[in-house]
Amino acid sequence: MSVALDHVSQMVDGVTTIRDVSLTLERGTLNVLLGPTLAGKTSIMRLLAGLDKPTQGRVLVDGKDVTGVDIRKRSVAMVYQQFINYPSLTVYENIASPLRVQGKPKAEIETRVHEAAALLKLEPYLKRMPLQLSGGQQQRTAIARALVKGADLVLLDEPLANLDYKLREELRTELPKIFEASGAIFVYATTEPSEALLLGGSTVCLWEGQVLQVGQTSKVYRHPETLKAAEVFSDPPLNLVAIEKKNGNVHYAGGATAPASGLYADLADGSYRVGFRAHQLEVASGLAGRHAFPAEVTVTEITGSESFVHLKRDASNWVAVLQGVHEFQPGHMLDAVLDPANLFVFDGSDRLVAAPNTVQGA
Repeated sequence: MSVALDHVSQMVDGVTTIRDVSLTLERGTLNVLLGPTLAGKTSIMRLLAGLDKPTQGRVLVDGKDVTGVDIRKRSVAMVYQQFINYPSLTVYENIASPLRVQGKPKAEIETRVHEAAALLKLEPYLKRMPLQLSGGQQQRTAIARALVKGADLVLLDEPLANLDYKLREELRTELPKIFEASGAIFVYATTEPSEALLLGGSTVCLWEGQVLQVGQTSKVYRHPETLKAAEVFSDPPLNLVAIEKKNGNVHYAGGATAPASGLYADLADGSYRVGFRAHQLEVASGLAGRHAFPAEVTVTEITGSESFVHLKRDASNWVAVLQGVHEFQPGHMLDAVLDPANLFVFDGSDRLVAAPNTVQGA
């Protein structure tokens, strides 16, 4: 089975929410919709499900036009970030409810409910009511109900957003295994690049209703085709600096000049923008082959295992993520250091023109 959006656009109250999106999803795949709030993730899910009809374009299932066909006539299941369970039914009956609607025999219902419960580690809780469960268990119940339905297309709209950190991490680890065991088409919406990386599969980078890039998650992360795709797939935000390559040297905005080594060496003379993620920015001095910039600490955020150091350099605000605890005080001056072999270079049209060698070979 395949589900496709064919040049789909959507307008709501005169505002375009989806712009000429073409996308094909195949059976047995996990597809992550990654983008900030209002990027179009939920709108695309609703179009795929048949809850909304596009203003332009078609929705296809196995090549057949199903645009406007009601969701009740499609093989679709959805899970939302809110815990949507039937409060008056036990966990068992919540999971069994779509099978009862389908009129399945009692023995089949028993088997499939227990299979789904085992997959989602809910067997000890089948006789409980939803309000007797933790948030994670309630969300697992909703996911089990979606899986047991046997739908060809399963849509998960930020399903872990309302869970606490520990529960999110636990379910993030389990979900890829659950998806693989199901064999359905899964579409998972998230605003978090780290979640997309953990889930794997394929990622669709979205921005203001447009698809920026589609591909294997690790490749999209390591080889963003445009500056905007790199920004969508960066948290903390992507650090940026303008440069000019001229006569074998790189001139950084703000006055610093360095030899055009690393990825700069093969660039044609001209103006570019350089992007680098927080982990690509070092805080040190005296590193051979690196480009160093005096910078002022504005804020240091310590998470325990990492420190996020916010820096002001000329007119730019950068963030470096360092392993361990680093208690830099506001106003402290240090060297922000770039490795010219470990960054992204974008041309005047914001297209990627250079990236680390490990990326290009991926």
